[in-house]
Amino acid sequence: MKTLRKIIFAIAVIIALAPVSMIACPACGSANPNFHSSLADGMNLGILTLLGVLVPVLGCFAFGLIRMINKDESSGKNADAPKNITDV
Repeated sequence: MKTLRKIIFAIAVIIALAPVSMIACPACGSANPNFHSSLADGMNLGILTLLGVLVPVLGCFAFGLIRMINKDESSGKNADAPKNITDV
């Protein structure tokens, strides 16, 4: 479980430090990096807004699943079950 957290943290750092060239251009027609328009700003803010909604929702969903799995493992209802398949 700790390696999964390390992998998720590494992915988050890579995404946070992504180059600026990954920001959308207006209608994919502008190859000039010095070109700025309100259309480009609107597209970039739209993408950031969608990510700002999607990431917390998926994060809460994953948190809930992990919490349910951990609660099930810590409950005593499976105390008689073997811990490992080789213990049978």
